[in-house]
Amino acid sequence: MKSHENDEIDLEDAKLEKDKDRPIRSKGVVRIQNEALLSGLAYCISSCSMILVNKYVLSSYDFNAGISLMLYQNFISVIIVSTLSFLGVISTEPLTWRLIKVWLPVNFIFVGMLVTSMFSLKYINVAMVTILKNVTNVITAVGEMYLFQKDHDSRVWAALFLMIISAISGGITDLSFHAVGYAWQIINCFLTASYSLTLRRVMDTAKHVTKSGNLNEFSMVMLNNTLSLPLGLILIFVFNEVDYLSRTPLLRLPTFWFVVTLSGFLGLAISFTSMWFLHQTGATTYSLVGSLNKIPLSVAGILLFHVPTSLQNSASILFGLLAGVFFARAKMRERSQS
Repeated sequence: MKSHENDEIDLEDAKLEKDKDRPIRSKGVVRIQNEALLSGLAYCISSCSMILVNKYVLSSYDFNAGISLMLYQNFISVIIVSTLSFLGVISTEPLTWRLIKVWLPVNFIFVGMLVTSMFSLKYINVAMVTILKNVTNVITAVGEMYLFQKDHDSRVWAALFLMIISAISGGITDLSFHAVGYAWQIINCFLTASYSLTLRRVMDTAKHVTKSGNLNEFSMVMLNNTLSLPLGLILIFVFNEVDYLSRTPLLRLPTFWFVVTLSGFLGLAISFTSMWFLHQTGATTYSLVGSLNKIPLSVAGILLFHVPTSLQNSASILFGLLAGVFFARAKMRERSQS
């Protein structure tokens, strides 16, 4: 993803052109800035909507088959990406057996990450999920230090410490505390961090076994979602969701199918809009906007689902959100100095 930072550098260099080129350049800059704003807005809306719609399906509909929901969403992604690839709109790498063997270990983590996210979201309110997800940053930072010998400056560690404090205080003051939900979310944090750390190594290996010698984001979306389908089917039987699906009346409701199908489109929309936003801005802006995006998401989650809260819990949530912004800024400063 760091390759997208070149676009940001090019945009800044364009502003230093000679005066005679400014009338032409200014139109390009305005257009790019407008597209950056549009892509950022699309990314924020799709990412917020995805979590809120999933929460609505799992809690408001009381749908007790999170793995089946994940499987259906990934199936929709495979259909859409395959169609776009067939029409020539996007390019994807063919799924060869060599590529599958390389990618399969990281896909196991990917599926576990999605499944545990579904399980935790059913029991925990959206605001606390966003705060607890900050723990992932702590685990990732420690993993980078031991696996890649990457040192972080004091600001990053200070932000990570604030994240831990906010997660602990948020859990203590959570009026809707659910031990099962918190357990799933902690597992999700470890799996998400493991996915991030493992992906860096697997991507380099995978590029060598592709026909083009490259692996773009669309190919990764296709690869992850396609390989998740057989594994998801197995997990449906392991967790006995087949029995629940055969008995639930929700599958006979057209409105339910509309909502879960919408969630599938939103899941893919996050992949597309995040790539679009990264291309228009850069990794630093993307990271900061991602942290700021948690603020309206948390507020919307509390208001839409009528979450009981207290002043102490609200303060912990706000503290955690600000810690996330502080972490993003610290990483930006660290990246600029490296």
